[in-house]
Amino acid sequence: MTSPLRELPPVHRFTADPLVTRYDGLLGHGTVRSYVQTLLDEMRTAARAGVATPSFEELRSTVLERLAVAQSAGLVRVINGTGVLLHTNFGRAPLAASALAAASALGTGYTNLEYDLVAGKRGSRYERVSSQLRELSGAQAALVVNNCAAAVLLVLDTFARDREVVVSRGQLIEIGGGFRLPDVLRKSGARLVEVGTTNKTYVLDYRNAWTQATALFMRTHPSNYRVEGFTADVDAQTLAALARELGVISFEDLGSGALVGLERFGLPHEPTVAEEIAAGIDLVAFSGDKLLGGPQCGIIVGRADLIDTMRHNSLLRALRVDKLTLAALSATLALFLEPDTLDQIPLFAMLSALPDTLRSRADAICASVHERNPSVKLWTCDCESTTGGGTLPLARIASAGIAVCVNGMSPDSVAATLRKGDPPVIGRLEETAFVFDLRTVDRAEDRIVIEALSGLRSSA
Repeated sequence: MTSPLRELPPVHRFTADPLVTRYDGLLGHGTVRSYVQTLLDEMRTAARAGVATPSFEELRSTVLERLAVAQSAGLVRVINGTGVLLHTNFGRAPLAASALAAASALGTGYTNLEYDLVAGKRGSRYERVSSQLRELSGAQAALVVNNCAAAVLLVLDTFARDREVVVSRGQLIEIGGGFRLPDVLRKSGARLVEVGTTNKTYVLDYRNAWTQATALFMRTHPSNYRVEGFTADVDAQTLAALARELGVISFEDLGSGALVGLERFGLPHEPTVAEEIAAGIDLVAFSGDKLLGGPQCGIIVGRADLIDTMRHNSLLRALRVDKLTLAALSATLALFLEPDTLDQIPLFAMLSALPDTLRSRADAICASVHERNPSVKLWTCDCESTTGGGTLPLARIASAGIAVCVNGMSPDSVAATLRKGDPPVIGRLEETAFVFDLRTVDRAEDRIVIEALSGLRSSA
């Protein structure tokens, strides 16, 4: 009688199988082989306990499932049907085609990143996008670091180490990942001075808090929350004027990084960088991957003398950006400089999409899926999108998408199945259905959505 152990297929049968070897380039041949060996070890233990050995096809299926999970632990493309335009978990803003092309073109060879082509000697990487940022913001100078938190840290470390920074209690924010402004202040060596109350702060509060040790009056834009009702705040122009009178620096963490007015998209007004500079704020920090729609980075614009001082801070070397970020940022800023090309930035293309257009796409997807797999019940539905990414927390954008039901599958099971796809297709869960918002799905991705939804199978 054949021993159950002898029925186990050898390792090389798996590692030579085309379905398995496709993971060699993604995970490494050694990693793939270890997954096979681990499964076979489990099967040997089970066989000794009298459990029947599965077929090669069943074992291969298990290996492939485990390899797919391992692959998803790395960076993979996902189809975002959540309706959250700047989804932090999905990498925030998708990049414009021109930004990707610029990064690709400059990434495949050498560049003049830190080389002055006129003088023939070392130059500064920080000048590469300065002219564009000056044009768009009205500021005297600009600097780019690796994210907005780094920008805030650099400002505080440069100007407020062992000195005081005055901040309204209503603006002591916490950003994603649990990072809190008071913690950043402490890390920089600055001393926090809180003024006002959670809902009301007056200009007199700042004046009364001023001492010879005061370095900065700091504003933090509430981009990811709102305080409403019985409130009072000090606007940028008033705070900047007081800072000039008292000889301190006015600094604003604008966060969201709006370079254009959002009213054209039916959204509430969000302060633009140019507005805050025009109001007299000395330094403004903001993100590149939020409402700017570019790569992750932190941007500081403002007075030339202050920017120049930060350039000489040794901390800047630890916070600097690379050539690919600068290439993508410059290409994105170029689209702002030509207003007719703004919709080439995916964020603004998504904001511009009309609900009727999204409904038409949803109808076409539903018809195609029904033709392929009549057992999947789906229908066009109205829904609401959000900007996300810590911006415009109260804004809701009328949208349209697809609601999906499959007999024998809960909405959660539908979502879990779609997440296992290649690429994963991700939507949101509602009480009776899985909902897929098309505002955050590029039209070119509709084919992938159709394939994924058509592949759903009832377990009933």
